[in-house]
Parts: sequence; C-alpha cells; structure tokens
Amino acid sequence: MSDFSPASDTVNARSVSRAAVVISAKPVVLPASGGSRGEDLQVRVSAPATGVDLPVVVFSHGFGSSMNGYAPLADHWAAHGFVVVQPTHLDSRTLGIPAEDPRTPHIWRIRVDDITRVLDELDVLEAAVPGLGGRVDRTRIAVAGHSWGAQTVSTLLGARVLDAAGVPGEDLSDPRVRAGVLLALTGLGDDLTPFAAEHLPFMRPRFDTMTAPALVVAGDKDQSHLSTRGPDWFTDPYTYSPGAKSLLTLFGGEHSLGGIPGYEVAETTDESPARVALIQQVTTAYLDSVLRNDNTDWKAAATALEQDPHPLGKLRSK
Repeated sequence: MSDFSPASDTVNARSVSRAAVVISAKPVVLPASGGSRGEDLQVRVSAPATGVDLPVVVFSHGFGSSMNGYAPLADHWAAHGFVVVQPTHLDSRTLGIPAEDPRTPHIWRIRVDDITRVLDELDVLEAAVPGLGGRVDRTRIAVAGHSWGAQTVSTLLGARVLDAAGVPGEDLSDPRVRAGVLLALTGLGDDLTPFAAEHLPFMRPRFDTMTAPALVVAGDKDQSHLSTRGPDWFTDPYTYSPGAKSLLTLFGGEHSLGGIPGYEVAETTDESPARVALIQQVTTAYLDSVLRNDNTDWKAAATALEQDPHPLGKLRSK
C-alpha cells in the first residue's frame, strides 16, 4: 500500500512510526466447518510491516460490504501499529446470497459466529500474512464495527438481544475482547418502524449488560429509516450501558460518518474528509489507550476538541 511512507526500524509496536508501511493478505480462507453458515469465511488481514507485540482489531462491516471495505479505517489502524482483521459476512454483495435464502433470518447470528471464528483461528490468520508470524499479541484484542457490524460486535462486549417477550437471548460476550469501537450502532428497539420490527427482530438490544469498555461514535444528523426517533437513537449504546464508555458525537454526521465505508463510495451522503480524519484520530487514540495503556493521544484528542473554537464533534466519557 504505497499511501504510507516507510516505517522506522523500531521493533516495538508502541513506537511504530505514524506512517508505517502496511502489508495485507486476502482472501485468507477459513473453510466451512459445518453449522448454518454453509460457506467458507473469507478474511482480509492487514498489519504494519515492522513492529512486534501488535494488538488486534477485528472489524465487522456494515450491511452489504465486505473485507474490502472501510479502507479509511483499516488502513489507518494498520499503519498505526494494529493488526486489522476483516471478515466478509454472508450479507456481503460480493457473495450474492438472495434474500429468500433460508439463512437470511439467521445472518445476524452467523455474523457473531464469524467474529468468534476469527478469534479462534488467529494463529491461522497470522501465518497467512508473510512476515507477520510471531509479531501478534493475542492477549490485546478489540472489536470494531459500523452499523450492522457494530451491532454484531456489541454482542461480544456483552449486549444481549431481546426476544418478542422481552427476554434476553444468550450471553455471547467473549472474555478475549478487551474493548470495542461502535460506529453508528443502532439504539433500543422500543421505537422501531413497523418494517424494522417485522423484518429485523434482532434489533432489540439490551445494553445494560454491555459492561466492556467501548467508544461509541454517532452522527447528530443520522436519521434512520428503521426508527421513529431522531439521531439521538444512536447514542443509546452510550446512555444505557454501564462501565467505562466514551461517546464521540459528530456534528453534521450522517450514517456514513463522513465516508468511513470507503473512499468516494456512493453510499456516503455526508462526504467529509475532515470528519473521517477526526474519526481516524480519535479511534486510534482510543485503541492505544485500551490496548496499550497509552493515554497520551487520547487525552490530547479530548483537549483539542474542547479547545477548538469550531469543533467537528464533541467527546465525553463516563
């Protein structure tokens, strides 16, 4: 990836240069292993070319995307010292599974299994990338996702899905995951539109069990057609979850949050390189703080937003 300048010769991930060369392998195929998925799991793995003790970020894409999406985030995180793992879920347009496929109602749950499978086979994924072997710290793992992907990974942080009677489903949290970055994660299911209530019953989360640390990112102009509420719906994961949580509210941000699904993608209705740059900065600083115990950039990002006379967003924590 020639967008990045060469890394320094340091060998510790904390000192990987701010513009490290990134290496990437795709597709790394995890063969179908029975169960309801019925398809091989295709994965992309990106990492800095140098450095050791590299933390892991597993990213779950939004509806219809794939392991090839979200380059503004995946490339940036990898260039800043993280191993970024991107599975392709069954809803991806690249797979072309029709809506009438019998798996469709269960894809939300299969998505969660995809992330768990990635965590189970990190050794296989590490071995598939030339030069990455022995450089990954599998004790420092975060999950991240956008939209449906954020819903997917929130379950590994402790969120539960309520059934029609309001009874929480199984606990899918994973102790291997230290923290999460939840981008445009939908809120409580009390105010779903009739369409969403009928066709997307899994969109009834319970956040009071989502105890793991997380950064929630929401746009204050993100008006969803799945909810009768306004953009504040996307702040529910912060408002209703316990524990150490932070909320980055992006001024003027719509569902693509300025363009994180990809460079110049058609689905972005609020294209803003500056907004994307802010997300890159804040999420990287957050990942540094929770996976490397380095709060320097996190504190600097918070201070910069507070002192900016024309800020692009607001950051708060509890």
